[in-house]
Amino acid sequence: HSTLKSETFYLEGLTHTTTAIVEQTVRDYITYYNAIRIQTKLKNQSPIDYRRLAV
Repeated sequence: HSTLKSETFYLEGLTHTTTAIVEQTVRDYITYYNAIRIQTKLKNQSPIDYRRLAV
C-alpha cells in the first residue's frame, strides 16, 4: 500500500482525485508492477516473465 502511494500519488503530485482517478491509477499500477517492473530477486525479470519461464 505504501509503495503504491509513494510511486503513484506522491510522485505525480496528485492532490485532488476522484474515485475514477484512484481506480484507474490502481489498475495501472498493478499492471505495471506485475507485467513491466523488473525485480532483482526474480533474476531481473518481471513477475509475469519469471512465471512463464518457471513453467
